[in-house]
Amino acid sequence: MNSQPDAAPDAAGTSPGGTADFSLTCGYGTDRGLRREENEDSYIAYDPIFAVADGMGGHEAGEVASGICVHTLAAAPQLAAGERTATAAVVQQYLDQADQAIRDATGSRAGTTLSGVVVVEQLGAPYWLVLNIGDSRTYRYSRGGLAQVSVDHSEVQELVDAGQISQEDAAVHPRRHVVTRVLGTGDESGADYWLLPLEDGDRILVCSDGLNGELSDGQIADILGAQADPQAAVDELIQAALRSGGRDNVTAIVVDAHVASGAARS
Repeated sequence: MNSQPDAAPDAAGTSPGGTADFSLTCGYGTDRGLRREENEDSYIAYDPIFAVADGMGGHEAGEVASGICVHTLAAAPQLAAGERTATAAVVQQYLDQADQAIRDATGSRAGTTLSGVVVVEQLGAPYWLVLNIGDSRTYRYSRGGLAQVSVDHSEVQELVDAGQISQEDAAVHPRRHVVTRVLGTGDESGADYWLLPLEDGDRILVCSDGLNGELSDGQIADILGAQADPQAAVDELIQAALRSGGRDNVTAIVVDAHVASGAARS
């Protein structure tokens, strides 16, 4: 199931004090790719949560794992449309539920990554709460520059962190697809979290590794910079990944933030 419940491409938020007037627009899409028989990616794309889950396990088990993950998040009251009350602890509570549900459904034989953002407010100001487990990715494109916010839970990332290989080596390493942390299987299911101020002009990209495995950061940045409409950006990113080989399922969400002129951060 390529789950994308209750999508709402356009949304607005206003804090009680009127200090965080902003609007969000988003685009989203997924493709099986050119070599896979099934699409094991699932995604959730509505305000306040935009996330991609990349299932693994084969024989439709990965599809089940990623679907359970996004449906569990969609059922959380703190992640209902327009809510701004989620915290990292709350999100992790539901990820723990998803982790157990996947184990129960698949006998711990399947798992899923998860990466994305939840829009939250603190002291009347909006933030991106970035979450990540596994090797799907969340990027922030701002002022013409692209930065990867999430950090891969993968064997090659550990080698990069240890200084044993370069990022360029990691992109072609034979074990680049081996993840070290997922939901539904293994010993560790805790996500990493980052809290970033939501600023006018921010563009968030969330994707499965079928996208960044085919396109360099430079290619991704060029497309995000050239396509003003978020849906057009998603469509072009997916098509570019397919043109580059499409060796995996490809899923992408692009979220644009627009802060009202004169809105002050308290």
